[in-house]
This record gives sequence, structure tokens and C-alpha cells, in this order.
Amino acid sequence: MFQSARIKLTAWYLIIILIISGLFTISIYNNINEELIRLEQIYFIHIHKEHLGIEPSWEQIRRERLSQGLPVPTQLPVFNPEDIEHARWRMQAVLVALNAMILGLSGIAGYFLAGRTLRPIKEMVDEQNQFITDSSHELRTPLTSLKTELEVSLRDNSLTLEEAKKTLQSNLEEVNKLQYLSDNLIKLTKHRAQDISNNFKVTDIKELIDAAVNKIEKMANAKNIVIENKTTKHSIYADPISLTELFVTLLDNAIKYSLENTTIIITSDKSDGNIIVKIIDQGIGIDQKDIPHIFDRFYRSEKSRSKSETNGYGLGLAIAKQIVQKHNGTIKVVSKLNKGSTFSISLPAKLSKQF
Repeated sequence: MFQSARIKLTAWYLIIILIISGLFTISIYNNINEELIRLEQIYFIHIHKEHLGIEPSWEQIRRERLSQGLPVPTQLPVFNPEDIEHARWRMQAVLVALNAMILGLSGIAGYFLAGRTLRPIKEMVDEQNQFITDSSHELRTPLTSLKTELEVSLRDNSLTLEEAKKTLQSNLEEVNKLQYLSDNLIKLTKHRAQDISNNFKVTDIKELIDAAVNKIEKMANAKNIVIENKTTKHSIYADPISLTELFVTLLDNAIKYSLENTTIIITSDKSDGNIIVKIIDQGIGIDQKDIPHIFDRFYRSEKSRSKSETNGYGLGLAIAKQIVQKHNGTIKVVSKLNKGSTFSISLPAKLSKQF
């Protein structure tokens, strides 16, 4: 599809260039041809001046050039009509060759520029198609589970009340998964499309992290995980709501993949005009081959699936990355298997839009 669009766009480029080049060529040819015609007329008058009964063309030329303040040649050049005609044909050949060269070079350049023009659109469409494919795949699993359990229960004539309750409980869990997935898909789409810069204001990074810790504390307590908040006060120009969501997401991720009775440490520092926040856990860690992909949508490493009982969809870190990018920051991770991971978030400490 895009190859066809690229060729069509190149063709339009060539048509426009051909029209412009053709107009310039016609203009140049007409101007030069007028001069050649004038020379032919001068030659004709010079040859037939006695029969025409007019003053010598040389005198006419001399007077015209003197009136225009132009130098007067010492003698009238002799023109050969055949030379003028040959010059006209050579000019036509040169202009045709020049247009052909322009058309060829424009075709190559146009094809290249068409590719550059369509590349962002192609990437966006490819990403959208991949998003739809991934979303459909993730939705299919809980829906299939729901459908299977319901069909089995309906066909069981001896289904007891207790068994029916278990089926409903299982179905409710699948519905909760679907709701969790849909909520995260909405968040992902919102953070991608929404301009949050209008919500920026000066805020304290420590207050945002404290709020995130409070929201996630019950989940940490359920696994006897201690969160050591060692952050200090740093002013930052940002969207407080989305940054709080960012830290909740990262802490939620740290708790999910940490073992019981471990510790999560949060630190903050300021360096080169940036606020650096680190979230350090003692979890199962991330394989080095998975690190380049963990911020991709729906990506879950096999290690995380086998070592953890979490049922995430691989959207949390993708959302976190989008929030950081909306703040012109960066996020990276350093991890070792069975040792833990350290997520580092660097955010510009701008205090106003003028900075």
C-alpha cells in the first residue's frame, strides 16, 4: 500500500516539476528565439536595403545603440541564416536534454522525499495495526476463558449451587482482568494523545512520591515489603497527577516482581538541572535480553511469567514511558537476575515555561 502511495506521490512531484520546468523552458526559448528573429531581420534588411529603399541597417543599429548608451561596433557583423537556424535547433536540443536531466534527477529526489514524507505515516499505521493485534490477542484470552467456563456449566445438568458459585467467582476474576486491561488501554491512549503541558505547575517531587507510596502501601504490606522513602524536597515544573500515576505504576511493578519480606528504596537527587528519582527493588530481576523491550506495549518476559504470580498485561511500563516522555524526561533500568532492578527517572527541573 505504501509503496503504491510512494510511487503516486513521486509522480505528482514529477508532474509539478515538469510543469514548472516546461514553463521556464518555453519562456527561455521564446526570449532567445526573439533575438534570433531580430538578427534574421537585420540581416535581411542589410542585404536588401537597396531594393527596399530604406536607410542602411548599419546606420539604424548605430543610432539605436548610441541612444541606449551602448558601445557601437566598428563594423556590421555578417550573419548566415543557416547558422542562425542551426543555433535554434541546438538551443532546442539543449533545452530538451536539460529538461530530461531535471526530470530524471527530480524523479530520484522525489522518490526519496516521498519515502521520507510517508515514513512517519507508515510507522504510525504499523504501530496502530500492531496495537490492535496485540489488544485483540490479550482480550481473547479472558474472553475465551469466560466462554468456556460458561458453556461447560450450562451443559452440566448436575451443576450444584456450590459449583455455580465457583464458576461465577472465576468469571468475576476474568471480568476484573478485562476491566484492568481496558482501563490501561484507555490510559495508554490518553497519555499518547493528550497534551498535558497545560496542567504543568511548580510542585514538590517528594509530595508526589509520598502520595504514590500511600496509594500502594496496602499492596506492599500484603507481601511484607518495606518501602523506604529517602526522597528529599525538589521543586519541579510538571503535571502532578500524571507524575503521581508514574510513581504508582513503577512502585506497583516493583512490588509485583519482588519477593516477600524484601525492601524497596526510593531516592531523589538533583544533577545538571534534572531531578533523578530511583526506585530500587530486591525482586526477581530482568534478563539482559529483555531490557530493551520492557517499555514496549504488551511485552512480558518469560522470566517474569515463570517467577511471578502476577497477571499483568505488559502495559504499565509503556504508560510510564509515555508519561516521562510527555515531561521531556528519560527512563531507564539496570537489573540483574535474582538480585533486583533499579529504575531511574530523569526529569527536567524547570520552574517555568520561560526556562
